[in-house]
Amino acid sequence: MKDVDRRGFLAAAAGAAAGAAWGATTASAAFAPKTPWKRAFMLGQTKGPILPTFKLLKEAGFEGVELISPNELDLKEVLAARDETGLVIHGVSGGRHWQEPLSDPDPAVVERGVAAIKQEFLDVKAYGGTTVLVVPAVVNKKVSYRQAWERSQAHIRKLIPFAEQAGVKIAVEEVWNKFLLSPIEFARYIDEFESPAVGAYFDVGNVVEFAYPQEWIRELGKRILKIHIKEYAKPKRFDYPLGEGEIDWPAVRSALTEIGYDGWITAEVGLGDLDRMKDVVARMNKLLFD
Repeated sequence: MKDVDRRGFLAAAAGAAAGAAWGATTASAAFAPKTPWKRAFMLGQTKGPILPTFKLLKEAGFEGVELISPNELDLKEVLAARDETGLVIHGVSGGRHWQEPLSDPDPAVVERGVAAIKQEFLDVKAYGGTTVLVVPAVVNKKVSYRQAWERSQAHIRKLIPFAEQAGVKIAVEEVWNKFLLSPIEFARYIDEFESPAVGAYFDVGNVVEFAYPQEWIRELGKRILKIHIKEYAKPKRFDYPLGEGEIDWPAVRSALTEIGYDGWITAEVGLGDLDRMKDVVARMNKLLFD
């Protein structure tokens, strides 16, 4: 009982720290974090030049980026930008899983989707990252929930050896695809692979419409490889600045602390000028890091 009470106290303390006033936070605080997490930006840029964007994000206070793959970026330019700015490319997000999902009934579509994921493994390995974000399936009028489950798992199992060869992990994300609609299902889906090469990429904003992200975090626990954040509220859904929507950020922070999460937290928000990017970092600091 004493251990339980102590964890509750620590969780409450973490939540209280996240609820302090905005004015005490500056982008420079990014370099003296009070949590083990690191700040990254989800960069949708797929064509060069990439160095100016990396410089912008670095100056704003980000420590890393996540890139889209496959892309048309020149590998040498990406690596040069990484090395010059010191930004870590911690992973890539698949760019073809909506158009060519692993659950599609057409083998040709699936073949292209699998080929894209294999390229993503190669790209993230070249960048020095650790994960490939995969949306595993799309449920629609021609693909049932069970078909999405079975087909996507079958194809991911075939991809596991390629991930292992590249030394990276497959990070399955929950999105608005009518699939993996509860944390219990999500955990089961991951567990059935029985492989350390497959884990969860949890997006805090994606579940707020129908659930509480802090509950998902606790249920998924150590299965979580990476975290995406964005705000959510009705009626504009994701079109709100961080901290100005429905998400209970102190509860999210407490849940992440409780499960011992120590990885990247990546903002999936629109790219803007330096002032806007500094504001995003300041909001991340206030909500989760300070």
